Amino acid sequence: QLQLVESGGGSVQAGGSLRLSCEASRYTACMGWFRQAPGKEREGVAASFTRGGSTFYADSVKGRFTISKDNAKNTLFLQMNSLKPEDSAMYYCAADRAYCPAHPLDPDYGYWGQGTQVTVSS
Repeated sequence: QLQLVESGGGSVQAGGSLRLSCEASRYTACMGWFRQAPGKEREGVAASFTRGGSTFYADSVKGRFTISKDNAKNTLFLQMNSLKPEDSAMYYCAADRAYCPAHPLDPDYGYWGQGTQVTVSS
């Protein structure tokens, strides 16, 4: 089994920054951040593959968000800058232990965290 624990959410004004963390209980082959706003589908924000270090971003966050991973600590980060009200959502960490999704920003991961709320006010 694999446990994922997110932290770092909160409330911020537009233009501000937040840093999310997701600690995995063991090694993961790939991890990603997803978000879901009320009444909307869950969408991929960013993903990272452990082997090779490839990263992937949704167009809506490119240039503003940065995903990174501390492989020694099995911890994933999401640095979110220039936040906008439309970034407000519950943010979820997702991971797989061995096989990574063919489309890294699709919610096809086997393990999910409980989520952390991000609220951006205008």
